Formats: sequence, C-alpha cells, structure tokens
Amino acid sequence: MLAVLAVSLALAPGASLTRREFASFASAVGLSTSSLPAFAAAAGKTLPFAAQPGFKLNTGVNFPSASFGLQVYDDDTAYKLTRVALDVGYRNFFASVLARNQKGFAKAIKDSGVPREDLFICGSVLSNRVQGYDAAFKLSKRGCEENMQAFSVGGIDYVDMIMLDYPGPDAEAIRGQWAALEEMGTSRLSRSLAVSNFSPGQLDVVLGMKGTVPTVNQLPYGVGFGAYYGGKAAEVVAENTKRGVLVQAWSPLRKALSGDAKKACAQIGEKYGKSAAQVGLRYIVDTGATFTTQTQTKKHFEEDLNIFDFELTSDEVAALAKL
Repeated sequence: MLAVLAVSLALAPGASLTRREFASFASAVGLSTSSLPAFAAAAGKTLPFAAQPGFKLNTGVNFPSASFGLQVYDDDTAYKLTRVALDVGYRNFFASVLARNQKGFAKAIKDSGVPREDLFICGSVLSNRVQGYDAAFKLSKRGCEENMQAFSVGGIDYVDMIMLDYPGPDAEAIRGQWAALEEMGTSRLSRSLAVSNFSPGQLDVVLGMKGTVPTVNQLPYGVGFGAYYGGKAAEVVAENTKRGVLVQAWSPLRKALSGDAKKACAQIGEKYGKSAAQVGLRYIVDTGATFTTQTQTKKHFEEDLNIFDFELTSDEVAALAKL
C-alpha cells in the first residue's frame, strides 16, 4: 500500500519519475530501489493517465509518454488489441479515423470496465485535400461529428484530444480546419486540440489565429532520423516546444530497429538490461517528446511500456541523435 502511495505522489501530473528521483523517494519511505524495474512496471499498469509518466500539455493536463496508436485493421482486431493494451497498462490511446476501426476500439473501452476518467483518448480528422477556408471548415466539422458517432458505440461522449491528421494545402484551408476543431472544443466534445505532420510554418498559421494553441504535433521522429527534416531533426522538438507544442512520435521505431541505429541502441541497451526498442523509445522521452506505439503483441506492449526505470546519459542521447 505504501509503495502505491509513493508512486502516486511522485508521479504528479506533468512529472516524469526518473531513477534518481525514485531512489530518493524510495529511501524516504523505506522502499528497496533494487526492485525498481519490476515495481515501476507494475505500478504503471494500474495508474490512471493523469498519474502516469508523461509531460504536461499547455492545458495543464498530464499527457502520458506512452500511447497505443491503432493501425489499419478491422474492428475485431482493434477490439482485441485495445483490450490487451488496457490489460498491460496503457491509458493513452490514439484512435485515428485513418485506421477505420474506431468502433472496435470504442467497444473495447466499454467492455473493459476501466473508468472513462482514467483514460486519455485522442481521435483524428482527415480534411487535407480541399482548398480554402469554407471547404476545409465544412469537411473538418463533418470529421469531428463522425468521430463522435463512431466513439458513441462505446459510450464515449467526449474525447480528450482531437487531432488534424494532416495540414490543408494552403493557409486558408489550415485556418478553416482549425476553426472547426475549435468549435468542437467550445462544444466541450474535445478537451484539447492537436495537429499531426505540421511544419513550424504551418503551426504559425494556427498560432496567428490568436485562438487555441495546439497541444500536440504528431511527427515522424526518433533514433535514425538524423538526416530527416533537411538534416535538422534535432531541432524539431525545440521548434515545437518554443511554440508551446509537445511532439508525439508516430512510427517511433521505424528507423531505430534497422542498420546502424539498431546496433547502437542494442549496445547501449546492454548497459541497462534493455532491448534496442526500449532504448529507442527512451531516447524519444529523454529528448522531450512522447510516442505512440503500433504494437500488436502483448510481449511488445509490455516491453514498450517498461522504459521508465532508466535514463540515457547526455552522451548517449547525443550519439543516437547523430544517426
């Protein structure tokens, strides 16, 4: 009981529990730090999203570092994988309209018995293929409505976040997209608004509207992206951070588990007793970003979540950033 209380207090919204912080806290309450890996993993299975390791959004809400992002498969598969993720301990979910299985996800949430308030659920809107403000607003609004219709199958009557999957082709279209999302926020159907695949310039279009600031920008990011973004991958998180936006990496291990990147992650992992995948995900967290995993097995779900009992050194981060 004391152990659960310790982690609940240490993992306050917006905080991320480090090994050193845990050691200090554990010593104060008489816990053994030798059991940190197992203890951290076990605690994460029962914590609601607000108390899981994460980063504070510009709304003040905790956003868990680890998310499960559903991919393109049928509703039955979405149902099964969502239930596995919930059982393992995930409380942050990205149910994109692009995956076409929001109903299966919603049914899994309903049948799981996990309290709605323990979950952080993000839906998405695809409206990037029309030009101009009016057309983009109309299509985005319809997308918001379609999200709620699909989620209602599971009794979900609000989302914690609604995300634009892609920016429109011009500035006016982006303004129309964002205005529709802001309307959803005003209606209290979504508690925060986010974007995906937005460049700094496209973010500035939204910021120039002087309204709601995006909470998250979902981007391809991680170990192995050193040559991405014109060789400026290291600046991606900083450019978003200075705008008050948190980066969430999609397909976070796409490059980390191949070639030199995988070899480097595996070598570092030997030091901590971690896999290459765990080092790749820890790199994302240690550089100030979060991730949404595409896992499809219980073993990998557990592996991806068990990264909060170690930290990479600054030298290790710097070395991985070059790949």
